[in-house]
Amino acid sequence: MSRETASRRISNLRHILDRSQAISGIKFFCSSSGNEFVSIGDVSVKTENPKNPALVPIKYIPEGKIPQSLLQHLRWIMQKDVLGQDIFLIGAPGPLRRSVAMMYLELTLREAEYISLSRDTTDSDLKQRREIQSGTSHHIDQCAVRAATEGRVLILEGIEKAERNVLPVLNNLLENREMQLDDGRFLMSAERYDKLLKDHSKEELDSWNLVRVSEKFRVIALGLPVPRYTGNPLDPPLRSRFQARDVPTVPYQEHLTMLKDVGKDLLPEKLNQVLSFASTLRTEESRQLSLPDFPIDNIHKIVDIMKDVPIANVQRLLELMYPYHILLTKEGKTAVEDSLKTFNLKQELEPSMFISEISRKGNEAEVTVMQNRTSATFKVKSGTNNEQRLIEEFVATGYHDNMLAEMMLSHKVHDLCIVGPRGCGKSIVVNQFANMLGYNVEHIMLYQDMSARDLLQQRTTTQSGDTIWQPSALVTAAREGSLVVLDGVHRANAGTFAVLQRLIHDRELSLFDGTKLMGHDRYNELKSKHSLTDEELANRNVFPIHPSFRIVALSEPPSSANQQNWLTSEMLTMFLYHTMDGLTKFDEQHIINKLVPKAEGLDPILQVTHKLRESTDSNLKSIATSLSTRQLLRIAKRLYTYPGDNVYDVVQKACLAKFLPRLTRTALEEELERMNIAKKQVITGVENIENSITCGIKNGVLRIGNTTVDINQTDAKMKVPDVLFYENPQHLMVMEDMLKDYLLGEHLLLVGNQGVGKNKIIDRFLSLLNRPREYIQLHRDTTIQTLTLQPTVVDGVIKFEDSPLVKAVKKGYVLVVDEADKAPTNVTCILKTLVENGEMHLSDGRRIVNANSSLEPSEKIIKSHPDFRMMVLANRPGFPFLGNDFFGAMGDIFSAHAIDNPDVTSEMEMLRQYGPQVPEHILKKLVLAFGELRTMADEGQINYPYSTREVVNMVKHLQKYPNEGLSSVVQNVFDFDSYNKELKETVVETMHKHGVPIGANPNNIKLAKTINLPDFVNIGKIQLIRSPEASVCSVEDKKFRVKGTVRNALQNFPLEKTEARSILFSEQESHWTLPLHETSAVVDVAVTKAQMRSPVQDKKSLEDIIHVITANPISLYSMNASKQHLTCIDLYNFFPTTKVSSRFKPKITIIPLSSPLDYSIVLHEEETNTTLLINYENGDVSKLETQTMLESAAQKVTKNFRSYQGLYRICGDFTHETHQILIYKKNESKIEVIDLLQGICHCVTLPGKISNLHMPSRYDWLINDDENNKRYLISHTKENPYEYTIQTLSEANSDLEMIVAEMDRVSNSPMHSTHLSHVLNEQIESPNRVLMNSQTYASIAVGFPELSSSDIYTIPRKVDNTANEYFKKLVSGKAKGTPVAYLPNTSQVVRLMPTYGVPEEAGVTRESARYLSGYLEVTDPLNKKIRYLPIPGVSNYSVYNQWFVRDSDVDIIMSPTSNDGIVTVDGGGCVRLWETSIAHLDSSLGSWRQMIGSMDFENLQITRGKDGPQPPMDFSGPKHGRVDPSNAPHVGGNQWAGGSGGRDTAGMGGGGGPYRLDSGHDVTQIPDWQKMNIPPEVLLAAREMGLKAWKERLKQIEMSEYDGEMYDRFSQAVQRQVQSLRVILENLQAKGKERQWLKHQSHGDLDETKLIEGLAGEKSIYKRRGEKEPEMGTPQQKPKLLRLVVDVSGSMYRFNGYDGRLERSLEACLMVMEALENFEHKVKFEIVGHSGEGPSFDMLKKDKLPKNNKERLNVLKTMHAHSQFCISGDHTIEATEEAIKKIKEEEADEHFVIVLSDANLDRYGIRPKHLTEVLTMDEEVNSYIIFIGSLGNQAQSLVKQLPSGRGFLCMETKNLPQILQQIFTSTMLAT
Repeated sequence: MSRETASRRISNLRHILDRSQAISGIKFFCSSSGNEFVSIGDVSVKTENPKNPALVPIKYIPEGKIPQSLLQHLRWIMQKDVLGQDIFLIGAPGPLRRSVAMMYLELTLREAEYISLSRDTTDSDLKQRREIQSGTSHHIDQCAVRAATEGRVLILEGIEKAERNVLPVLNNLLENREMQLDDGRFLMSAERYDKLLKDHSKEELDSWNLVRVSEKFRVIALGLPVPRYTGNPLDPPLRSRFQARDVPTVPYQEHLTMLKDVGKDLLPEKLNQVLSFASTLRTEESRQLSLPDFPIDNIHKIVDIMKDVPIANVQRLLELMYPYHILLTKEGKTAVEDSLKTFNLKQELEPSMFISEISRKGNEAEVTVMQNRTSATFKVKSGTNNEQRLIEEFVATGYHDNMLAEMMLSHKVHDLCIVGPRGCGKSIVVNQFANMLGYNVEHIMLYQDMSARDLLQQRTTTQSGDTIWQPSALVTAAREGSLVVLDGVHRANAGTFAVLQRLIHDRELSLFDGTKLMGHDRYNELKSKHSLTDEELANRNVFPIHPSFRIVALSEPPSSANQQNWLTSEMLTMFLYHTMDGLTKFDEQHIINKLVPKAEGLDPILQVTHKLRESTDSNLKSIATSLSTRQLLRIAKRLYTYPGDNVYDVVQKACLAKFLPRLTRTALEEELERMNIAKKQVITGVENIENSITCGIKNGVLRIGNTTVDINQTDAKMKVPDVLFYENPQHLMVMEDMLKDYLLGEHLLLVGNQGVGKNKIIDRFLSLLNRPREYIQLHRDTTIQTLTLQPTVVDGVIKFEDSPLVKAVKKGYVLVVDEADKAPTNVTCILKTLVENGEMHLSDGRRIVNANSSLEPSEKIIKSHPDFRMMVLANRPGFPFLGNDFFGAMGDIFSAHAIDNPDVTSEMEMLRQYGPQVPEHILKKLVLAFGELRTMADEGQINYPYSTREVVNMVKHLQKYPNEGLSSVVQNVFDFDSYNKELKETVVETMHKHGVPIGANPNNIKLAKTINLPDFVNIGKIQLIRSPEASVCSVEDKKFRVKGTVRNALQNFPLEKTEARSILFSEQESHWTLPLHETSAVVDVAVTKAQMRSPVQDKKSLEDIIHVITANPISLYSMNASKQHLTCIDLYNFFPTTKVSSRFKPKITIIPLSSPLDYSIVLHEEETNTTLLINYENGDVSKLETQTMLESAAQKVTKNFRSYQGLYRICGDFTHETHQILIYKKNESKIEVIDLLQGICHCVTLPGKISNLHMPSRYDWLINDDENNKRYLISHTKENPYEYTIQTLSEANSDLEMIVAEMDRVSNSPMHSTHLSHVLNEQIESPNRVLMNSQTYASIAVGFPELSSSDIYTIPRKVDNTANEYFKKLVSGKAKGTPVAYLPNTSQVVRLMPTYGVPEEAGVTRESARYLSGYLEVTDPLNKKIRYLPIPGVSNYSVYNQWFVRDSDVDIIMSPTSNDGIVTVDGGGCVRLWETSIAHLDSSLGSWRQMIGSMDFENLQITRGKDGPQPPMDFSGPKHGRVDPSNAPHVGGNQWAGGSGGRDTAGMGGGGGPYRLDSGHDVTQIPDWQKMNIPPEVLLAAREMGLKAWKERLKQIEMSEYDGEMYDRFSQAVQRQVQSLRVILENLQAKGKERQWLKHQSHGDLDETKLIEGLAGEKSIYKRRGEKEPEMGTPQQKPKLLRLVVDVSGSMYRFNGYDGRLERSLEACLMVMEALENFEHKVKFEIVGHSGEGPSFDMLKKDKLPKNNKERLNVLKTMHAHSQFCISGDHTIEATEEAIKKIKEEEADEHFVIVLSDANLDRYGIRPKHLTEVLTMDEEVNSYIIFIGSLGNQAQSLVKQLPSGRGFLCMETKNLPQILQQIFTSTMLAT
């Protein structure tokens, strides 16, 4: 034996003895043959010196005594190793299984090949991968092949994470130790290979490509049990090839011993409590509560902290390991807290901890923390950057100090994760933490599609074309000792992220190119043990991980339980978790005050923000995420720089409230209202023209509004947008807002519907700034690579071409990102670090850094240009766009702007520029109609949001082709909707409402029938005689005062005007209904005419203001018919009302005033003589008083002892000239003349008593004294205004006396001389007045009032035998009379007539009169015609109108308007505008026909040869048609049933058939003009045949015709809402089934991320669209559960006649049943009723849903019958509570309870707080209540007191389905 051999054996023996002493329970010995063995118990294996020591695990065996449980595992593995069997270590998540495997390999000195499996693992990662070397493709062996051939142990970790059909590639290798390789070699088992070797030489076997698999090759698989944990279950063939071993956690006592070794100085009792608590949370009972596993393997880490930092709170340390507050449900949290109490670990909240000192030395730092005046010092690793750069924007608070101190504790022992809501300050805290310790920070944004290669290594090519692996930023940081920030852990795929487990747990990492990273302690041990140098290890691709390297992960809290929770048991083992809550209001205010010290007006915003954050309402909570601390700082900077911004607008802008779901938006509005944050009232109108926003460039300075900026200077002119842009106020306001944010350095986000001008606004904005841009449009297939770099292959070398993003960053351009919502948010989220920190890692290894970074630009470093800015465009989230919620994902890092369609003014201004020749009224109709359609889209009534783009296109068409009618042009937009019946009806109804005549026939004219008017007859003269004894009236001055000015609130209501000339042309122009109180009675109407208003530059903008006064309560409504809103002033408190008399019925007259008082009116009440001056624009109310103190006292006495005698009257016919009103008391002799402009009053005493007074001119009063049967003309002059002369009227005969004495009205102006001459059939010029009374059609006093003698011409009403009784009453003077008006321009007399007062020759029938309110009798002397215009009946007549007795035979009031129009108001509050002038009607008819357009194009044809046009379609008669057994498509003809575009037969798209029949083929639609030519007898026959088929269908389902009609009545009321909801459901279903990109395919589109694999010759380099398998752990999609709780109590039946509440309830239930039919897989629903009988009666069970109309009707009948016959009582609370409890018994995606009830709750002692408690009793159940009936304001009061968005008031049938639809679409169907 040589000396060297002896020396080696002695050395080995010493080594064995040393190891035997070091490792208890394991024996090492050397055999007589010199072989080394290791044994555990009775099992031993031979060990050999490894060929590559770096592959042998090191420092895994713990020092000291190994626990027996681990020794048992090691012994079992050794047994299987001896038997040559592969093993599978299964167990709970954590590092224990891997540690056991590594211990065994370290013990036996076995080399290991390790691979962490993920969804990205392919067979090339296991077998062979192609690489290009020296221009040639080579197959490089991978881990499985290397392990097999070199005799190593293959460790497969994460078996459950690999995709199916990947691991079976190893099946034969596991079973037979055989595998066919891609390079042609064949792996063969050692036994078989050795047998062949006996018969053949090694060279022969090599020539056959046979490779020997080492007999030492083993496989150790590590996996989790599925299904307890998420993942793919084991493939049975693969499973059968393994021997399994469960590796549970270390037993309690052994674990406690281990912890005592770590925490030697700690009390054993404390360790016992901690371990007991951790063990409790891993029991079976805890699992039954669905609690994730407590990460017990990491417990030694917090024991280490407890040892070195004794002041640390133990409970808080446990929460770092197990953040149950953000992880568990309410029940789970309670269970954990109970366990803490059980083991005395629940501690009182201690004072915050903070860092008092940090002392750095090398790669270590000493940190001193203090708490409650006690300090502790401990060592942590520090970074490699010696410059300590604290962040200027970081403001320390107690909360942040405590957070940083706790982060230091975690940093001492482990990597950490910060979990907090978006925008709470996670990033800035991490940056502060890094700077405190001198760390360089690497920000890595995680995203959903990120692969393991993206995390670790990526392939690229060298300049020569060879493939190489390029380390990621994470790997580089690990080697350099940087701090890696993994932002967005919640977004990353859990299987992909798991590849970092070994790096986090063990600080080891195996890379794709074979490189191995080791922790510095293991690396140093490897060097010393095997005497290796750094260079030698580098040659073996082994590198150390820097000791300072740390990972900090950032994430948002786990979402709802219905979605996959990223914080799994496996993830809990990887980090210590720090939860970061939103700041307290005090801390947030402190931070903002420090960073923006002079920001004002932020307090209300902070109050709102914290109110939203603290709310328990899910809708409000969702808004709070938009008001993050980051967003509040942005707002503060904005308010500091621009202090004039309105708080309401700021909050709306930050939340993008315009695009919130309706429920959420309503909740926000209510919360803002509670906080007294009101919308800024924008002054609109002509008077504000000077303040309109403008834009201009002067001396190189751009000004938008009041904001200015220097224009940018650039050489890249071709990159500056140049766009056609018509400026309008709204877009300029948006651009000014954008400019403000731009100047503050913000990146901009513009969100809006399609077609609102987002691109044009951006391009115009950049054009004005002269900023060059780069443009990129995102789409469904956008990837991270296409967003940043575009790889291409040039001469076999991968070249990366910079994307527009990188170019913009380099050159300082503006990057415009369009359609950002179309790309997945996991792609666009990589923009976050670029926007937030100015940093981004590119896939070619380059890195973008901030412009202020200390790093110098290089090939690998791109320094961001300081002028770089990003502007992102996105469509609004939600239906119908169905894009991704870009704003929800990362909206708070941008300054967001909601881009809406322009307002009416802005849109009109813009359209005028696109269509300067298009008539103004057409533009206005389009703007108003489309505005209403957009509002309907916002409210969920229709699905498509019609945009300005479509209106612009129509205007362009009309500009180019003016002869084509508007009705045909709008079809260019609405033909999309022509096949959706309900939507088409809605659109057409809206177009008709605004006067767009879709479908109108130009001959559809319905003007009133004209009746010839007799000629005027001279019936005598009247004389004016001056009385000598009393020629002048006595006049006395009177005190006049304006008593107080009270500012009354103006209520705004929408003015929903409907144009009457949509489908037909008539005298009625338009109508709308006032929002009257249910008890209101209409009293008077008057008009402030346009010519009475203040003169301004643009007189065209002046329009009439209509005023309507109502009684009970007394309210004034004022409106401009061209506007979209009206105002209401409540005047209840300004009239004495019931104090006068219990039977007081106010009779109020409105007197409009002229300029300069044109903004005011006078109201006068006749009985109380109350006179008010009201400013209808601002609500100021003043009382006008002329009484002396004595008169006032006398009036008070009168009030107390008797009712008033006589009535006061007011006259103000000439206020437009004199501003004077006349007030007199009937049957008394005094007139008070009040000059409102001068504020003076005088009283005129007359010789007789006044019955009535008329003003034929401003200087003449015609007085009628009935008591003395006298008439006077009181006159004065301009020169002598106080000298009133008296003249007596003398009539020549009784006819004259009747006309003058019973006069209803006298015209204020003379008839024009040309009119007078034409009317009287003689040339005449003379003063004249038109006299109007009920006995004549019209009378003219020629010479009156200027001449002393006047001729009276009249057209009397003649009564013959056929005249009706009312005419006789009129002629005899016995009728009450009716309102009458004179139209001076046309000389027409217009009188209101009751329906029974119209002569038969006017074409009136009894049947037609039943549906009318009355008629307008238009007497036209000029044309010698009479017309009777029918006034439609009252739609919602108030019963209180019967109480309000009028001095008229019609329940209608009227007033003249400008241009001789008439406005009428009926008893239901319906306001109608009429046009009576023949000339005006002729002009309007021409415009109307022009809108319809020429119909000549209908007969256009192309003629070839001599053939003429085809004959018209011959309609013979309806029939079912022949049935084609092959179901082939048939177009045209009249033979086949189910055809298309033909005639007579049942089919689709044709004409003359009996009914529709769909055979499933494409529809060919015949034009409308052909349908119009179908003979009426054919249409009648088709209708009869259709009715017959309908009856047969009813018979099939055993439904009577009566039931069918009843069902249709309910169904038709909700069809639009049903259809709308079904469209949404279908679209969402289609979106849910949208195909995804499937990667690693052998065919399809080339995957740009696999170009290198393609160069190398691999096959699976394609991607294709397909239905993707659900991700591992994705919860099974369960349907949503809806429980509709319906009130079927007796009060529903009792008050149904009062407000239709029961019918509304039935309609709601029917809507649910019809809308959700065939969607049971998405929504399961049931209907239960409650009444006085009990809280729950099953009306419809979810497992027995109705299948047809009959079954649905039976449900409605059951509800109706129950309500009719049940006993009285209420169980609303009990029913709601039971519904919430029962619905939770079944698992579902979401649970909903909707309660329908009347508000009759107070009667049964049910208070709002009780209702609130039950509605919010379970936060996992979305509960709502809809009040569908109310006595008084009960329901309204209840809704206000309930939580926002929980209660709804529905008092109209049409609104209930919309409320239900609103709930479904806003919450239930949210994606």
